[in-house]
Amino acid sequence: MKINTLLRTAEGILEAKYFSNFETATGEQLNYAISRAALIHIWPRWQDNMNKSNDRKQAYYISAEFLMGRAFYNNLSALGVLEEIKSVLQSKDIDFNGLEDIEDDALGNGGLGRLAACFLDSAATHDLPLNGYGIRYKYGLFRQKLEKGFQVETKDDWQQYGDPWSVRREDERVTVEFGDGTVYAVPYDMPIIGFGTETVNTLRLWQSEPVEDFSFTDFNQQRYEKAVKQKNDADNICMVLYPNDDKNKGKILRLKQEYFMSSASIQDCVRRFVKRHGADFEKFPQYNVIQLNDTHPIVAIAELIRILTEDYDLSFETAFSLAQASFAYTNHTIMAEALEKWDIKLFRRVLPRVYNVVVKINRRLKRELSEKGLNEDEISSLEIIADGMVHMARMAIYGTFSTNGVAGIHTDILKKEALKSWYSIYPERFNNKTNGITQRRWLSICNPKLSSYLHSLDIKDFEKDLDKLEALNSYRDNCDVLSALNRIKSDNKRALSDYIYKKEGVRIDPSFIFDIQIKRLHEYKRQLMNAFSILAIYFRIKEGTIKDFTPTAYIFGAKAAPGYYRAKGIIKYINEIAKLVNSDPDTKDKLCVHFVENYNVSYAEKLIPAADISEQISTAGTEASGTSNMKFMLNGALTLGTYDGANIEIVEKAGVENNYIFGARVEDIERIKGSYDPKKIYEDKPQVKRILDTLIDGTFSDENSGMFRELYDSILEGAGWHKPDNYYILLDLEDYIEAKLKANREYNNREGFAGKCLANIANSGYFSSDRTIREYAQDIWKL
Repeated sequence: MKINTLLRTAEGILEAKYFSNFETATGEQLNYAISRAALIHIWPRWQDNMNKSNDRKQAYYISAEFLMGRAFYNNLSALGVLEEIKSVLQSKDIDFNGLEDIEDDALGNGGLGRLAACFLDSAATHDLPLNGYGIRYKYGLFRQKLEKGFQVETKDDWQQYGDPWSVRREDERVTVEFGDGTVYAVPYDMPIIGFGTETVNTLRLWQSEPVEDFSFTDFNQQRYEKAVKQKNDADNICMVLYPNDDKNKGKILRLKQEYFMSSASIQDCVRRFVKRHGADFEKFPQYNVIQLNDTHPIVAIAELIRILTEDYDLSFETAFSLAQASFAYTNHTIMAEALEKWDIKLFRRVLPRVYNVVVKINRRLKRELSEKGLNEDEISSLEIIADGMVHMARMAIYGTFSTNGVAGIHTDILKKEALKSWYSIYPERFNNKTNGITQRRWLSICNPKLSSYLHSLDIKDFEKDLDKLEALNSYRDNCDVLSALNRIKSDNKRALSDYIYKKEGVRIDPSFIFDIQIKRLHEYKRQLMNAFSILAIYFRIKEGTIKDFTPTAYIFGAKAAPGYYRAKGIIKYINEIAKLVNSDPDTKDKLCVHFVENYNVSYAEKLIPAADISEQISTAGTEASGTSNMKFMLNGALTLGTYDGANIEIVEKAGVENNYIFGARVEDIERIKGSYDPKKIYEDKPQVKRILDTLIDGTFSDENSGMFRELYDSILEGAGWHKPDNYYILLDLEDYIEAKLKANREYNNREGFAGKCLANIANSGYFSSDRTIREYAQDIWKL
């Protein structure tokens, strides 16, 4: 791509859209103009790729989340023009860094959406025909504010400065029918640009729009709300990601979202196929494979069968066989709450035609299981429609040809425990595909100093083959290299400190150890245990029982789901600890606690390169994989974690001696779970009791919300839906504290610690999403 041509196009856009130029344009205007110009220049190539995709087998990835992050940096880097554009703009006295925080597509919540984004990036980079389908949320998740330590949600208007990387395709809109009405699904296409290749794949996001946006008759008769009801109902479907569903209205909206995404995507797949192959649907699985990312899009199975039987007159048996041969399912969790179930009455009311198909699928399942020799009790435990609910995970396994887990331990748990009955019946369908991350974003873009230094060591081409980093192992005893890694880490810590100060007005000493936990706020991820450990260290420093403690900043970043009361209580508790620790003259030069506001992909790109310690402390057996652990590893942070998810594979690759593993393992918890008594630990261990009592003894204030008492009770008494200390915080707490202090001590050996960092960087190649996506393509999709 010729830079001068691109910049001339951008200048034309500035003049036509903003009546401006490079000298007078704002950062937002420059971002839009350069992005749109790049889109215009890749348009012919993109269209050529779309046309070619009709001639070969195509994979589709349907996901409720695509946490894309900043397209500006990523796309310009993929096109190989990022540094040139930066240089040209700087020659015009334009602050290129001022463009970086302008757009951050908040179309995801955490690892699920970020994984989907990494997969699209890797597929395009390795010339694999993979396109994505999702929802074009107006406000994404939400923008998080912290007021008096409480999370407050506000809208995240990611489109406020325009959406330069999207193309509206009005000519390919479809209709989606619910039990109470019909909406249009209008596609917006985003290019997924392969790094250093001609491939441009597509992420198609659907926007819901009304069939009739305004009734003049109703308005004229002064029925104002009714006049715009269709528009409001349609808008609500795409308003936010994961609307609060603690009431029936929210559940209905969630189901509508999932069906809207699934129906529109399947209609589009069928339209593409018919356009090329006519109604010869026996060929459909030869040309299409559809990966369902978790249970949100599982209704797509029934929708394809409905379309084939209602619109093309195929028999149910034929349609089911074609669907089963076309769909694959990725399971991301063993958590019961995430294996979606829908009330039968609600499902039938919202999706009456689809429900009829689900009934037929369920009948077929029962017949097949009976033929395999299962008794009535065994069959009833596997039925899709059972106990007044529609079980989506059961339909996912039965209605697909492949079910994969996302880390070795996760897949083992699926086979041996969570989905044991299904595995015993259909063992050939189960497989593992350990998650991965794209090194283009999570090394080259977010850590340019490390990336540049690796190039200076003649370690090249890792952008497309992360295994090339293994060459770094030969420098393990090279003092100059270890010193350079320490310098780069220090520079990144200073950059993060400045960034936090600029955004939030809080200054963190960059000479401190940076101990970071950033991920979705959930009890099983045990941010609360991290908070407890900080208090334990604080108390010991006050008492003088810790000697030679290296000053440490404990940094958190997380969002709690709007209706997740307990998670919000944990955020408040962490902020109360921060207020105490940061203001205490005895500890403020040794400890710092900070909860960053509105954690997102762009913030992660600053936090991850600066981390010394990566907190990965989920209860063993609960984290399917995790991907932040991989990002930290690639950037030279050491894992302080449990033997869970991909942590296991990380320590296998980098060495347990180069990380800090603690706590009960899956087999330990399995052995004691029937007799586990957290109250006994609380009563027998004064340190544990002192920490836990801070929730109720007035040490901290929850502003009379009752949140802290509820947290206290959840650990010692449990609740109607779970046993006491459901995630074994008290069981692991003391071992965790000691592991944390061990890491703190060993950090003082700067060369030795850098050697551990090097081992993690050098052995991170396996965790590239390039490897993962090739495994999907070869083993599941047969591309």
